[in-house]
Amino acid sequence: MGRHTGPKCRLCRREGVKLLLRGDRCYSANCPVSRRAQAPGQHSRSRRRATPYALRIREKQKLKRIYGVREAQFRRYVEAGKKWKGVTGEAILRSLEQRLDNIVYRAGFAHSRDHARQIVGHGHFLVNGGRATIPSHLLGEGDIAEVRPQSRDKLREQIKSSAERRPVPAWLTRDLEGLRIQVAAEPRVEDLEQSVKMNLIVEFYSR
Repeated sequence: MGRHTGPKCRLCRREGVKLLLRGDRCYSANCPVSRRAQAPGQHSRSRRRATPYALRIREKQKLKRIYGVREAQFRRYVEAGKKWKGVTGEAILRSLEQRLDNIVYRAGFAHSRDHARQIVGHGHFLVNGGRATIPSHLLGEGDIAEVRPQSRDKLREQIKSSAERRPVPAWLTRDLEGLRIQVAAEPRVEDLEQSVKMNLIVEFYSR
């Protein structure tokens, strides 16, 4: 299945929570989730109680939509997480958080993950000195992502405006003057913006 190109606010209403897909709009009074918490559709108020399977698939869909990844790619994160020695759910979340597009977003260099994916794909960032154009590129502790010198004049004001409204998670350090982000530590579950029931997702892929 291709990437969703329809109204993003419908995805948030479908999951019943803010997925933070629209940047500043998600924090404003105009957010549809704040005004209409029910799912979209004619019969949204009269839906049956969710089965255990439905709860698992909804939680999986929620996490995929938060990070903007497709099923095949998400399944690869799950399979890699199963091979990790620690807790599978934590390994999946760590991989998603360490994506380059997510790091650009979490550092406040973009107003949404879609926006971060776009500016990374357009080649505006370097990782450890080399040009990076793949949004799913994983960064580890000590790695540095920075705006290319050729792109700094173009992006500086945009980044400054976005960064003013976004706190930086403890596992990242941000240099707004140098337009640089460093991964200071591994992300933790407590650092996530949204609450996700990872046990339901792991159960879904363990069937």
